[in-house]
Amino acid sequence: MNTAIRKIGFVGIGAMGTPMAGHLSDAGYQLAIYDLDPARVRAFVASKQASTPSSLTDLGKHSELVITMLPDGGVVRKVICGEQDSMRDCVAAGLSKGAVVLDMSSSSPVATRELAPLLEARGIRLMDAPVSGGVKRAVSGQLAIMAGGDGGLLEICRPVLEKMGKQIFHAGPLGAGHAIKALNNYVSAAGLIAACEAAIAAQRFGIDPNVLVDILNASSGMNNTTANKMKQFMLSGAFNAGFSTGLMAKDLRMALEIANATGTAAPLAEPCVRIWNEMEQALGAGSDHTEMLRFLQNLRDNEHRGGQGAKKTR
Repeated sequence: MNTAIRKIGFVGIGAMGTPMAGHLSDAGYQLAIYDLDPARVRAFVASKQASTPSSLTDLGKHSELVITMLPDGGVVRKVICGEQDSMRDCVAAGLSKGAVVLDMSSSSPVATRELAPLLEARGIRLMDAPVSGGVKRAVSGQLAIMAGGDGGLLEICRPVLEKMGKQIFHAGPLGAGHAIKALNNYVSAAGLIAACEAAIAAQRFGIDPNVLVDILNASSGMNNTTANKMKQFMLSGAFNAGFSTGLMAKDLRMALEIANATGTAAPLAEPCVRIWNEMEQALGAGSDHTEMLRFLQNLRDNEHRGGQGAKKTR
């Protein structure tokens, strides 16, 4: 283990954060955890070594590196800088000069760049390092990690990141990791819609959708959904892949924001975002993103697919 960093604070012990923090504990780091849900904290310390500071400031005092794994950049900024950037009752209030904040959440790249000078004024360094791979790869420690920021700082953080991820990329300057994560999720979410539409059409044509998936996975139509989600979470009726519709929709809105900010034509992204927004409104932000199959099955007068929709088949 790299002795340059020994004390790590981890904020956000959710579905992804729990296994990620667990790997750091197993690796022997002096880990401090914080989450608004006390049940999550109790469950974590029941099986892993970690301290449980009573406040975010206290967590900062005991950390050389603080990792955030939170819903969005707004929450990250509040946790790190306090209400209205007051620098009270927050992580930054406890951090020493030279400490590092590593935001592994799916945050806005624009917000990440706005956060940096607030921390730099206190001698705190910031890097964004969002992840891809879902809960399964978080548990196995094989996440893909896309880091934005100074290359030298990445090398300092690399031994820590290697405990959680198998592939670690230097995406570019600060915010680049968050930008690529949003764009990656757009590509994944667009492919998921296409796979769902194909499965529904095949079933209504009299084809077993499981057979369709097998053939797609042996053909050029294979994508992440057909390989890792369709049978496992969709056709099985489980709908419990562990990533919410709300988070997916949020990431897609950020991807479209990036396209618009850079003057990039996005004729596919715009309707894709609209479909995910509609699903979020219909099924709720907390629904699993794999429920897109169920949402499309029940859709009526779907202007995006050019048809009148069909009756529910499940």
